[in-house]
Amino acid sequence: MRLDKFLKVSRIIKRRTVANEACDGEHVIVNGRVAKASYDVKTGDIVEVCFGTRTLKFKVLDVRDNVAKADAAAMYEMIQS
Repeated sequence: MRLDKFLKVSRIIKRRTVANEACDGEHVIVNGRVAKASYDVKTGDIVEVCFGTRTLKFKVLDVRDNVAKADAAAMYEMIQS
């Protein structure tokens, strides 16, 4: 699954266009490297998303196309940094 779609489906970022812009602006890092929106997300990837001064770091646990809002948080595990 594309990185921008994963960020939207997992509800880390509300809209796919915003997720795409975050990737284009080099605010998303996967496994220590800046990632484009077209990056293919896999289980086990470590993703960092920078929102201004705040950074979310999480590990991808599951990759699914459609997820209910209540189950979206089960797709990733937050990592304390």
